[in-house]
Amino acid sequence: MDIEFPFSELPAVLRGPRVERRRVLLGGSAFWGTIVEDGPQAGRLRLDDGRVIDADGATYLPPVSPSKIIAVHISYRSRSMETRNTPKPSATPTYFTKPPTALNGHGGQILKPADCRYLNYEGEYAVVIGHTCRNVTPDEAWDFIEGFCPALDMGLQDFRDTDQGSMLRVKGADTLLPIGPGIVRGVNLFEQTLRTYVDGRVVQEAQIGGESIWGPHYVIADLARHITLVPGDTILMGTPCHSRSVDAGQHVECEITGLGRVGGTVVAIDAPRASALGVGHAPTDSPEVRRVALGFDERVPQRFRDNLAASKAAKQ
Repeated sequence: MDIEFPFSELPAVLRGPRVERRRVLLGGSAFWGTIVEDGPQAGRLRLDDGRVIDADGATYLPPVSPSKIIAVHISYRSRSMETRNTPKPSATPTYFTKPPTALNGHGGQILKPADCRYLNYEGEYAVVIGHTCRNVTPDEAWDFIEGFCPALDMGLQDFRDTDQGSMLRVKGADTLLPIGPGIVRGVNLFEQTLRTYVDGRVVQEAQIGGESIWGPHYVIADLARHITLVPGDTILMGTPCHSRSVDAGQHVECEITGLGRVGGTVVAIDAPRASALGVGHAPTDSPEVRRVALGFDERVPQRFRDNLAASKAAKQ
């Protein structure tokens, strides 16, 4: 199979019927369930023990339990044009990792410490590995995918000056990866549109098949040349243009048509106690930090800028 878009043959994970698996907290215990697709109970969640519950009122847990979370730096043309002024940032993908403790369920709180100014959203789709995978070709990689999730790859850009090489604190702090609400298969991902919302207003948008530089099959084959991917491992596939900082009280969501919509609310918390003692590199507000956190407004659609400004103004 060709590694470029469009595909000459649709892989099984992208073909119907649609199946969505979610993980919820009920009565203090975790349960898996499947969204009912048809009939009078369509849209409700049928738990594996047979109970059917209201999906909208459920308390969601992350639907993944990864040994590792790997993220592509740039994988959308609009993001590359904004940050690099070229439609392809590099010849091949580059990556960073997020610790599993960054995971957050749908509807959770996204924590913004008092000593950090720039908490940026990045709406993405995540790829979830279903079978142990190593040394595969791109056409084989599809068979190792369990499904896909909407995700928010949030980032504390204040640590860019010290952690740019690793992105550890930038992208790895607790709560910075809302994901879910479920894992979906049976949907042609490349016909879907990704949208990020702040307080209900669209601030990012991309047609996935039209804007993607590398597909998940290529990325999996690349990573699995040297790294064994195991069930539950999660790959974040990058974000389109207009990643910007949000404030406490703002609600951020990533919607992918056909997959679902994940969201969380930004909540202010105190600075870490050790920071007051001078432990570690302090958050900074340098030109490099602002370059990434504030982006290049002249290279993004005006409507995204207007919508974000309207959201911030409404909170004042």
